Amino acid sequence: MTTLATALSPSFPSLVQDFFCQRLLAQRNASPCTIAAYRDTFRLLLRYVQDQRQTAPTALTLADLDVPLLLAFLDHLERDRHNAIRSRNARLIALRSFLHYAAGRDPANLPTIQRALAIPCKRFDTPLLGFLTRVEVAAVQAALDLTTWSGRRDQVLFVLFATLYNTGARVSEAVDLRVADLIGGREATLHLRGKGRKERVVPLWKSTVRLLASWLATRNALPETPLFPNHGGQRMTRSGVAHRLRLAVKKAAATCPSLRDRRISPHTFRHTTAMHLLQAGVDLTVIAIWLGHESPTTTHRYVEADLEMKRRALAALPEPFPCKAPFTPSDDLLAFLDGL
Repeated sequence: MTTLATALSPSFPSLVQDFFCQRLLAQRNASPCTIAAYRDTFRLLLRYVQDQRQTAPTALTLADLDVPLLLAFLDHLERDRHNAIRSRNARLIALRSFLHYAAGRDPANLPTIQRALAIPCKRFDTPLLGFLTRVEVAAVQAALDLTTWSGRRDQVLFVLFATLYNTGARVSEAVDLRVADLIGGREATLHLRGKGRKERVVPLWKSTVRLLASWLATRNALPETPLFPNHGGQRMTRSGVAHRLRLAVKKAAATCPSLRDRRISPHTFRHTTAMHLLQAGVDLTVIAIWLGHESPTTTHRYVEADLEMKRRALAALPEPFPCKAPFTPSDDLLAFLDGL
């Protein structure tokens, strides 16, 4: 028998629409990147349910989002779509946010929601941060031949890579830059817009300023046009930058063997900037501000990855005197230990 609470429960499609329009946009004023990430999560989930259960998205109910379905969907992301654990966890966080919202709108399904919210994020190994040496940075840039027709197309990448190394910007921040974000004068700077709507201004080397000025001199660019456009004049994509970088690294490996068999992404330039600042003696708090980290704890990972700093610390510590003879345990002691 249908209860009054069940009869008054909002439909699943209306909950999803209200979650995006009311909670994310009107109440939280979420960033476009957050909206896009949550949207993609629901696209993947609804298509998965449609394929596996032959249920149209508009026919779904909140009760259908039970633990077995969500766990199967998360396994599908890792097994079939080859998503990394970080991506799997990000999808789960998006679904959790929706379920928290739905709990207040549909109390009748609260038991199902509470069980779903108990699904934990999966733990994962944190790899060491990869970064480039100054020689490797120069080799990658030198691989962009600016004398040929295809090299002219790579001129924007040459300037982009130099800007990434100078600023430590995320590639998403760099491709979103407009011409107006380059603030000239005696102390030229770039205005970056980072994650979570955080903005920061980063100073530029004179060499970077000259590159940017030379690049802009070849274009009749308006203030609102992309600073680093693609061949169609639109903003470059992250995947496009990553693809061109892979080609440059492959070519640079012929003259710089240390680049061979390395997985180098545009984000590697960000790690490289942070490591070189750290090795130059810049305080961690300043580096955190430079990179736009919300907490210096995130920046502490660079200290863990700096092997040269660890070598210097070890060199400052005198080596212990060698023992005259190694300790040899008695037979009785060995028998005791073996019996434990």
